[in-house]
Amino acid sequence: MSEKLDVITIGRAGVDLYGAQVGGRLEDMGSFEKYIGGSPTNIACGAARLGLKTALISRVGDEHMGRFILEQLAREGVETRGVGVDPDRLTALVILGIRDEDSFPLIFYREDCADMALCEDDIDEDFIASARAVVVTGTHLSHPRTEAAVLKALRLAKKHGLRCGLDIDYRPNLWGVAGHGAGESRFVESARVTEKLQSTLHLFDLIVGTEEEFHIAGGSTDTLAALRAVRAVSKAVLVCKRGAQGATAFAGPIPSSLDGGAVGQGFAVEVFNVLGAGDGFFSGLLKGWMAAADPADTDWSTALKYANACGAFAVSRHGCTPAYPSAEELDFFLERGVVQPDLRNDAALERIHWATTRHTRPGGDWPDLRVFAFDHRAQLEEMPGYTPDKGAAFKQLCLNAALKVRSERGGAGYGILCDGRIGRAALHRASGSGLWIGRPCERPGSRPLEMESELGPDCGGLVEWPRENVVKVLCFCHPDDDADMRAAQEASVRRLFHAARRNRLEFLLEIIPSKVGAVDDATTATLIGQFYAAGIYPDWWKLEPLASAGAWAATVAAIERHDRHTRGIVVLGLDAPEAALASSFALAARQPLVKGFAVGRTIFGDAARAWMQGDMSDAAAAARMADRYARLCDIWDGARAGRKETAT
Repeated sequence: MSEKLDVITIGRAGVDLYGAQVGGRLEDMGSFEKYIGGSPTNIACGAARLGLKTALISRVGDEHMGRFILEQLAREGVETRGVGVDPDRLTALVILGIRDEDSFPLIFYREDCADMALCEDDIDEDFIASARAVVVTGTHLSHPRTEAAVLKALRLAKKHGLRCGLDIDYRPNLWGVAGHGAGESRFVESARVTEKLQSTLHLFDLIVGTEEEFHIAGGSTDTLAALRAVRAVSKAVLVCKRGAQGATAFAGPIPSSLDGGAVGQGFAVEVFNVLGAGDGFFSGLLKGWMAAADPADTDWSTALKYANACGAFAVSRHGCTPAYPSAEELDFFLERGVVQPDLRNDAALERIHWATTRHTRPGGDWPDLRVFAFDHRAQLEEMPGYTPDKGAAFKQLCLNAALKVRSERGGAGYGILCDGRIGRAALHRASGSGLWIGRPCERPGSRPLEMESELGPDCGGLVEWPRENVVKVLCFCHPDDDADMRAAQEASVRRLFHAARRNRLEFLLEIIPSKVGAVDDATTATLIGQFYAAGIYPDWWKLEPLASAGAWAATVAAIERHDRHTRGIVVLGLDAPEAALASSFALAARQPLVKGFAVGRTIFGDAARAWMQGDMSDAAAAARMADRYARLCDIWDGARAGRKETAT
């Protein structure tokens, strides 16, 4: 590992299945959202979003949920070298819901789960020594095997001069002092638990907990008395979370009032979901704690401000880790303040949150994009010899060509556009292949815009789409459209855009004004401004080749003026010959915001016509398309390289 880690967290790693319906009983939940979970896992992810270099030590099962956790940790930027894959145990699951502001039913499925098999052999001294701090959570002190692993990690941390933190994270049923149905319970008195916790508290430099968690750690339901009992056995900074009253840090003797320690700025927000709020709080606290080279120099007021802000995001959103802010989002929030108490409905915040955390979705970041577009439907259906079965088979050949080029050239940045009607089998086969996958929604050629029937009248069909699919819509539009046409098309695009966001799918908007009317250097830029004014913020733009450097400059300026977080632009082909595409690529590649191309008929057109009539074999058709796709990739890469050479 080249760079020193900031924090290693140790303990639970599971999958949260969050009830999607809010306000009902868990018994009545009809669908669930799947998130990464477990207190140390959440903390590692939350701190990584804030810019810290984090890692997790835990175990997951050798199955789909375990792979999900490992993949998601990697997307979040969390080092996974310390996460073992247990061949004999299943990944832990939690099923939970949001009943109301005070009730959050929760069931732990953790019987002999993978992370509770963590043992001393899982703790590597070199790995521990590679960090500046270790953070553990209380659950892994509840069993002799996991306790031994935690104590070994803490001994090694002390040996190598690391800071040590504890999130008390008291869950009575995970300590065996409450039943399976009491997952929501946060406090049951237990002398055994208190004794176990107090035997380890001297090992920590920072201890964080709610008032109830300090009650169990201190053996008293009087918070001040409990804090003093903890102070009697530990010199750690004690951070007591007090719900709506914020939090207080005590670096020395416990004063006569809970208000007598260091406090940070609080934030008055609507409480929607408290689950995971403490983990978000700890993530923000770590940002402040690790900012000081010497922990004795920690500015606790600032650290608590960060912690309170991250906790505010968590209580206002659905889920745990997905709710936590990015560093940019946190900075924006701290500078601007609370404008709307229900933060999840604050449009400006949500745009930043989406844009700065969307790399955590399947697919990741795409700095370059070379797309083979075979989402065409009407063009294939019009070819002599076409049948639905032939169309489906041909799109499988297109996918074969795309995968061949990606395999031969290596690396990321290759993708496809494929529909879910003719190309459904190819679309499904592409899932998980590493390709960028765009999927069209519009009824081909419709103007005013209409959607394919599979989406339903309210675009509710997107709920069935894999999260790696990018929602793509083509709109034939022009600045000279009359008011009714413009209003109808913008309403359709806006409805689809919001449906995509609800389903956490990226959105690509393709506009082709040249098929509607005459164009000049301002045409595309004007349309882009109109769509932003309508409240539509695409992740991607797909644009026809522009004729001049001035047109490109105006277009890029229009996008950056409204949304500096857009992923970028891909250039379409319009069935142009290869030489014409080379010229358009050379011009487009000068713009850093243009990430690549999405070309179809130039690649597949003549192969499709010959294949449909039986004049070309499967292998020959796939080979011809792979050759043309590869040549376009080379042309684009050459144009991009030429721009970089010119810039230097």
